[in-house]
Amino acid sequence: MTRCLSKSLGAALLLACPLLATPLSAQAATLDIGIYGEPASLDAARVTGAVYDNDVLGDLFEGLVTLAPDGDYQPGVAKSWSVSDDGLTWTFTLRDDARWSDGESVTAEDFVLAFQRALDPAIASVYANLLYPIKNASAINRGDAEVASLGARAVNDHQLEVSLDQPTAYLPTLMAHIIAAPVPAHLVRQYGNDWTQLSHIATNGAFMPSRWVSHDHIEAVKNPQFHDAASVTLDGVNYYLVEDLNTGLSRFRSGDLDVMRDFDASRYQWLKENLSSSVHLHNQLSTYYYALNNRDGHPTSDVRVREALNLALRRDIITQKVLQGAANPTSSLVPAGTAHYDVQTMPGMEAPIDARLKKAKTLLKDAGYGPDHPLHLRLRFNSRDDHRRIAVAAAAMWKPLGIDIEMVNAEANVHYAEIARGDFDIARASWVADFDDASNFLGILASGNVKNYGGYHSTEFDHLLTQASAQPDQNKRQQLLEQAEHHALGDYAMAPIYADAARNLVNPDMTGWEDNAINRHLSRWISLDQ
Repeated sequence: MTRCLSKSLGAALLLACPLLATPLSAQAATLDIGIYGEPASLDAARVTGAVYDNDVLGDLFEGLVTLAPDGDYQPGVAKSWSVSDDGLTWTFTLRDDARWSDGESVTAEDFVLAFQRALDPAIASVYANLLYPIKNASAINRGDAEVASLGARAVNDHQLEVSLDQPTAYLPTLMAHIIAAPVPAHLVRQYGNDWTQLSHIATNGAFMPSRWVSHDHIEAVKNPQFHDAASVTLDGVNYYLVEDLNTGLSRFRSGDLDVMRDFDASRYQWLKENLSSSVHLHNQLSTYYYALNNRDGHPTSDVRVREALNLALRRDIITQKVLQGAANPTSSLVPAGTAHYDVQTMPGMEAPIDARLKKAKTLLKDAGYGPDHPLHLRLRFNSRDDHRRIAVAAAAMWKPLGIDIEMVNAEANVHYAEIARGDFDIARASWVADFDDASNFLGILASGNVKNYGGYHSTEFDHLLTQASAQPDQNKRQQLLEQAEHHALGDYAMAPIYADAARNLVNPDMTGWEDNAINRHLSRWISLDQ
């Protein structure tokens, strides 16, 4: 016996709802978007996990579930779904008119293969953990089980059955993430990992890629095979690599870009005064932090060093002076506003700055650092002016402790590749929620998670996360997650700096854009008046 699910956002689950349509009267056009990095691949299993990956791949591929303009969840390739009474078996029914851009039908097998590839340890997908609720997923990703044992099977071409290790009420929200998008099994079988080459690729989203000029831009055109192509008013989308935010602002003001997917927070006040109708600043479930390398051989493997670094950071100065009030300081990993969660705070941050600096100096002395043995640390950040200014400010705050900071910057893809290898002492990073749940943030500190850049490891922390994942009672689950974060913050596992906001510059003549808490915007909903 199965039960159909409610479509309320509170439950984050839905069974069927009318698709939102962009007005057909709008004149077709090409949308030009400025993104601050380019995807490492058009294969969702091989991307680095940045916002721009979702920008591009979210337009090219559609999962079982998709996003409305306001960030709400609605049916995608799946027209409906149901769950067994014990919450362990989900059945997704695929729409009959889902097609790849080459005309082939999208089938349940395409999803099974996508899940298997994402969890294959040989691929080492950064998003693999989002599929861990599926039976045997975690064991497969660790290399302890065969890929074929995954709890996902094609009942037939249009019916997908997903078995879970424990009930996961928010599973449909995970199915809206790019990691859960299908792959064209017929092309993967034919071309292997080369299926994403532009001469081979097929996509099932509203757009399909037509040209990629490396380190410059990606061009996509409307996909006539998309099941809702009649409601897509854009002819195409161009994604321009714009790592320098000042350049992005100039290109936006000149009309070269319709959207710039970030702006320099230090210019927020000026932008409000001069481009008020284009400036979009919206609360976002996102945390900007410095990863601290917990691995042996790095000074930051010593908890006393990590605590000293955190104590000396003046987060209020960074947010108010460097960022001009465009973000809120935090010493927490999980941001305020996360559903069913109370904000946790790092120990010692409530003390006056003089007391904090005094304690930080004592901690470093106890750790063996001083005038005769200065502490030298490498701080990595990706090449953007705001990241550089924050790094300079942080280095100045640490200098009175006798800490010498060597700064290393690189373009976004190189930066993330290097910190994923653990080649740093301190590294700039941020986390934007994939779905509204504290576990999505805390999971990046779990042992073995490829997003755990600092290599933090705590048996107690991992145990609390495991307990929480198996806890059906929402209140008890919340308590376990809060205990887990409290434990990690007490270990000074990383250095949270501010709760970030979604910052976008948007053409005021554009319709279909709605600010939302996860800062995801599908181009299929956009219309441009020409």
